[in-house]
Amino acid sequence: MSEQTLTINGVSIDHRPGETILEAARRLDIDIPTLCHDDRIEPVAACRICLVEVEGSRLMQPSCHSKTQPDMVITTESQRVSRNRQFSLSLHMADTVSDRTIAEDANPNRLFELADIHGTAGLWPHVDSPRQGRPMDVNRFIHFREDRCIGCALCTRYCDEIEGVTAITLAHRGALTTISTADELSLTDTTCELCGGCIAVCPTGAMTEKAALAYGKPEKELEKIRTTCNFCGVGCQLDLNVDRDANRIVKVTPPPPGTTVNDGNLCVKGRFANDFIHHKDRLTEPLVRDADGVLRPTSWDEALDRVVEGLQGVVTRHGPHSLGFVSSSRCTGEENYLFQKMSRAAFGTHNVHQCAAT
Repeated sequence: MSEQTLTINGVSIDHRPGETILEAARRLDIDIPTLCHDDRIEPVAACRICLVEVEGSRLMQPSCHSKTQPDMVITTESQRVSRNRQFSLSLHMADTVSDRTIAEDANPNRLFELADIHGTAGLWPHVDSPRQGRPMDVNRFIHFREDRCIGCALCTRYCDEIEGVTAITLAHRGALTTISTADELSLTDTTCELCGGCIAVCPTGAMTEKAALAYGKPEKELEKIRTTCNFCGVGCQLDLNVDRDANRIVKVTPPPPGTTVNDGNLCVKGRFANDFIHHKDRLTEPLVRDADGVLRPTSWDEALDRVVEGLQGVVTRHGPHSLGFVSSSRCTGEENYLFQKMSRAAFGTHNVHQCAAT
């Protein structure tokens, strides 16, 4: 029996049952634009930008949602497909902030990026949407700007399918459709975990971070530096968004989904708990206590020598079992392994504990 295949833009490819047209096209490095799609979330084909032509079908099909079939013939680039993309992009742009500088005052704007690549059907008059915001939401971290929302529902689907808390939802109908909560409560009065995943998936910056918005520098002007979150031992990767001119970390964003262990997700601490970095009371160098009991700054070499001297002194006076070692769940597994090895092999005691065990 011959292998089952399908054709995309004239190129034959093997058929994989259950695969969408979008997934099959990506195997051929064919780019199909999307606004409402995220690989971690079930597709809903809301934005209609990913429509492609399928031979034998009168209507174009959403590639993010349509499953491939053997012998299917698909066209992702044609005059008809291009016209639909430009028309859909124009519709979405008429329903959001028209000035790109304002639209990207904090977060990148996927809608404008796609319009640059694929063009539009012309500059259409802006439509004043009647959708409601939540100006009275007193939560500290997440701000919803209704004038930027295009109703793609990525934020609500992320909240439901990835976080499993369903704190936000689509409310009302028609032109009044907006992102809201039960009884329009503040996020802090709902099941919301304030993970900020809704900010990360929003393509237009309708969901944004309050502190970064108040800081006033767009994300595109910040430098991203990859690092490991230090709030627990999971090892989530995150990008520090740094204002080099001010030598300040403005906000934290996750790496793209599928690239690191946390798959584009962060918790409330990993995403928002970064203001301690610039706190006036933060220790930035080691301190040792002089004979008179006063703390003074010192070098790491002297500080570590004092630690060794102190521990060895206790062992000499009272024996190794008079020592106790307590490690942190914020350390990596490798660091905790070395810590217990130091306790047992270097100092000869099994009095070692890890705070996550309590």
